[in-house]
Amino acid sequence: MADYYDLLGVSRSASAEEIKKAYRKRAREFHPDANPGDDSAAERFKEVSQAYQVLSDDQQRARYDQFGEAGVRNGGGGASADDLFGGGIGDIFDAFFGGQGSPFGGGGGRQRGPAGPPRGQDVEAIADIDFVHAVFGGEITVELKLPVTCDTCEGSGAGANTKPVTCSECNGAGQVQRVRQSLLGQMVTATTCGRCGGLGEIITTPCETCRGEGRVTADTSYQVDVPAGVDTGSTLRLTGRGAVGPRGGRPGDLYVHLRVRPDEQYVREGDDLVTEVTVSFAQAALGTSLKLETLDGTEDLVVPAGTQPGREFVLRQRGVPRLQGRGRGDLIARLRVDIPTKLSDAEVDLLTTYAKGRGETVGNGKEGIFSRIKSAFS
Repeated sequence: MADYYDLLGVSRSASAEEIKKAYRKRAREFHPDANPGDDSAAERFKEVSQAYQVLSDDQQRARYDQFGEAGVRNGGGGASADDLFGGGIGDIFDAFFGGQGSPFGGGGGRQRGPAGPPRGQDVEAIADIDFVHAVFGGEITVELKLPVTCDTCEGSGAGANTKPVTCSECNGAGQVQRVRQSLLGQMVTATTCGRCGGLGEIITTPCETCRGEGRVTADTSYQVDVPAGVDTGSTLRLTGRGAVGPRGGRPGDLYVHLRVRPDEQYVREGDDLVTEVTVSFAQAALGTSLKLETLDGTEDLVVPAGTQPGREFVLRQRGVPRLQGRGRGDLIARLRVDIPTKLSDAEVDLLTTYAKGRGETVGNGKEGIFSRIKSAFS
């Protein structure tokens, strides 16, 4: 094997920190993951690991400096690269690269704590709200059935006067580790304990109320604040208001999907409100002033003489508050002209006189103009 100092690229007077930094650089360069299928790189990685193993230990380094490789070979008292890092190349990788994303088991030989009770499920609910609530916001009540903490065992799942016991399969770690040998040393993998499900504890005497679950299903009611400007399809997220997890696990979230009941007077178009205002033929022709009921109160609406059907009058900032910005939409009053279907004789006479004055051909107010033409030829 080449000189250990040359393998790491440091001088014989290098400090421990310099040796460590040099090894990290070499390890990255020759690591098998960075050189897939390259046997020479794998062998080089083992050599630099052996070099670091010796030079990072003061006693071994002293023997190496005095006797060379023979001083640390065959019972020289030095630990192997695997022993140095507690159980495998994976631990070498974890020790220098933070333990994240290691291909050797994601945790090397170190024992992790139990995973803990699993989080509860997220829950969805649908709430129907009034139109005014959607525009101005307000508080609504949402009622649903949810898994909640068992009061009898206070979420532990254990029966009266008992407690969960440590899992004998994983000794409370919540994980079971497997070690196997490879060309690169030991490979350690950790999997969730199948007996305790990663909790690290076993219920020997389950609670009679929840049967060891630590939770029961119950009717639950929440008061939900609805922001101004929501619409059908808007979703409100209530953090921690979902189902409680088993055995004391933290709750999931509650998602409330909103449906807005239609309004008899207003139709929503984005942040604008549209309402229809009906006037008579005479009011449209001669002009008028109306009282328009809005969601903010009564407003005066002036209809100029000669206003045509379909004309829109815009009342600024009388619409829906904008969820993603300041201000409000507008209120649009769309004009509709009401044409009477039945007329008195006096009204027929007045309209006939009006039409003649304008040179218009009209019916008699009781039958259509085409019926009169048809009778003239019969």
